[in-house]
Amino acid sequence: MGDEGDQIHMEHQSNAGKWILTVLAVLVVAAFGYAHYVTYSAVARLTQDLSASQAQVKELQNRMQTTEAQEETLARQAGMTKKELAQRTSELQAEQRAAATRLEKEQKEQISAVTGDIAGVKTDVGGVKTDVASTKADLEATKAKLQSTIGDLGMQSGLIAHTAGDLELLKHKGDRNYYEFTLLRGAKPQPVSTVSLQLKKADAKKGKFTMNVTSDDKTIEKKDRNVAEPIQFYSGREHLLFELVVWTVDKNKATGYLSTPKNAPVPVTAN
Repeated sequence: MGDEGDQIHMEHQSNAGKWILTVLAVLVVAAFGYAHYVTYSAVARLTQDLSASQAQVKELQNRMQTTEAQEETLARQAGMTKKELAQRTSELQAEQRAAATRLEKEQKEQISAVTGDIAGVKTDVGGVKTDVASTKADLEATKAKLQSTIGDLGMQSGLIAHTAGDLELLKHKGDRNYYEFTLLRGAKPQPVSTVSLQLKKADAKKGKFTMNVTSDDKTIEKKDRNVAEPIQFYSGREHLLFELVVWTVDKNKATGYLSTPKNAPVPVTAN
């Protein structure tokens, strides 16, 4: 009897031990599975974040390359290095601010002069008022005709003439030198001031043209430009900004003018 009780007791302990081992094995497997799931999820998130970061870096690199390419293209078209172009841009901006200040000063002086005349003329107040109104109307009309805009090199242009009459007004201002020209399509390059111009294409219907500009032994193609659009390029040892405007385009002809700074070289045959 004693031996049978001991045997039964040992079987109970053996069964309990098997259950404990089974439970422990299940817990270990579950823990291992959970750890694997957490690790896999973390790796997946890190991989996704890394891919997004790489895409952002690539996009930033593409933007930088595009910006550098645009700067190099602009500099090459202008016949300058990027450093020279940046320096010349800064100088032109300073000149534009000085010109705007000078123009504002001249307008104030004109207004002051008119005001002084009004104060001095006491016998005909009505006539003075009429003259002032007429002067103001003329100034407004001139401003409407002569508009400043941005040239094809991104530089602020001066006042633009749309007709020969407008050009005469600009000549009287005396800020720059002006040379009129008429180019025939297919003709040889035509000397204008110290450069040469050649009309390659003309589209009267769309108001567009293509022109070759030769300056300092370099030829720059100004392709598919519009009527009344300031065409800009640098010329001479000092890289002065030249500007040309075409105001009419026919089937085989283009008419306009070239504008150069006052300190630019003047050809011997210029009028």
